[in-house]
Amino acid sequence: MTDTSTPTQHEDQQLKDPVSTPLYYGGQEHQTDQKLTITNPAKPSEVVGEAAAATRDQALAAVAAAKEAFPGWAARSAAERAELLTEAAGTVMVDSEREAAILSAENGKVIGESTFDLVGLVQRTELAVGLVDQVEATETLPGPPTEVVVSHQPMGVVTIIVPFNWPVAIMGASLPYALMAGNTVVVKPPPSCPLATTRAVQRYAEKLPAGVLNVVTGEDAEIGSALVSNEDVAKVCFTGSVGGGKKIMSMASESLTGVTLELGGNDGVLILEDAEFTEQNMDLLFAGVYGSTGQICMNAKRIYVHSSKKDELVAELTKRLEATQLGPASDPATTMGPFHQKAQLAFVQELVQEAKDSGADVREFGELPGGEWAEGYFIRPSLILDPDPSLRVVTQEQFGPTIPIITFEDVEEGIRLVNDSPFGLCNSVWTANEDTARRVGARLQAGYVFHNTHGAPMLDQRAPFGGIKQSGIGREMGIWGLREFQEPHALGIEKAEPSAEDADAPPVG
Repeated sequence: MTDTSTPTQHEDQQLKDPVSTPLYYGGQEHQTDQKLTITNPAKPSEVVGEAAAATRDQALAAVAAAKEAFPGWAARSAAERAELLTEAAGTVMVDSEREAAILSAENGKVIGESTFDLVGLVQRTELAVGLVDQVEATETLPGPPTEVVVSHQPMGVVTIIVPFNWPVAIMGASLPYALMAGNTVVVKPPPSCPLATTRAVQRYAEKLPAGVLNVVTGEDAEIGSALVSNEDVAKVCFTGSVGGGKKIMSMASESLTGVTLELGGNDGVLILEDAEFTEQNMDLLFAGVYGSTGQICMNAKRIYVHSSKKDELVAELTKRLEATQLGPASDPATTMGPFHQKAQLAFVQELVQEAKDSGADVREFGELPGGEWAEGYFIRPSLILDPDPSLRVVTQEQFGPTIPIITFEDVEEGIRLVNDSPFGLCNSVWTANEDTARRVGARLQAGYVFHNTHGAPMLDQRAPFGGIKQSGIGREMGIWGLREFQEPHALGIEKAEPSAEDADAPPVG
């Protein structure tokens, strides 16, 4: 996700008036007494806008609206739903310059990334709609004694909980698939960054029947249980941290609500001796490490490079880091914005300092902004060369613009190092030999493995996306993602009298 478009002066002027967003459920806007105050991470004293802060009762009302709308939406054909979703997706890029500027102001990332964030929902809706012929597909298990028709039925109300980093695009990995499958949805945007997402969901929802799509903003403690541990919610789709995923899973267990969890990853890059570096694949690797100030779940977090390739790799990354311009999204010259939250800045600063204190070769780049931006949550991007493998910068997900680079000599050692992690979202293998890529890539423990690239720009969105181990449960996108929002349904039609042998078959439940 490396679009390099920049804001215009006109876009910056538009945000001088704070943005305000309501709740939207049951086809209507709803106001609240309490508000969430949203500030600019590049200048925390600057208020970007206010979002409605729902009460528990309002969150329950949104679920009730979705429940009421479910039978009618589920009864529509897949083709009818596809037509309506296509129309809804057409609203996402309306006044896109202003919408991207709002997202950048509340999130901190550069305008080009915010624009592509919006585009992500459009593209992923198109992909979900493209599965229209498979939504109602059935399989018949022939008799006798029973002919079984296996179909896929919608589940009911789905809650989608969205993270701050790429809120609109990440929502697109689940929202249109849940709707195409025949479910109704309640979206909960991130409380620290809800404005642009709420606006996009409301525009999208206004093209659908009332109650089919709803959006509720508020603090997790106030409305979380109403949207998760609720017997009227059939499925919760959560993207966020491992700790957050565990909490969601615990809450959902109270009502036996199903979950899809796309969690963090300490993703490994394995660069073999025969890897070839080009301007294009180095640009992609750089984006796959430092894009969005490192705040992307599938970004590379650890690089294991054959010793013969280390110097060349460091030179390529250094060349790109030396061109980094830190600053606010409103400055067209900015190539890297601030962290979204102060706590994450402090965490990454700790990791980098630990590496320095341990004797690792830490190389930092760029200049911190001064003047009115001096209070922003900025950090200089860095390389950490040859750190002790036990350091937290290696064992934990940094979620920031720094990366450890560790050498190896033997392919088996490299595979072991990449797999020596409790996480498994996205890894990558770098080799000039396709057979080697297939052989080694198959052994890397992750939900998705890249070859000669790494990161969101080269993710094939037709494929299932999700993690293994502590990086998640379930998959998003593609037909696999759509089926996550459907229940298998078996209808047995009697074709002959059961035999005595059939009658004596043991139960399975």
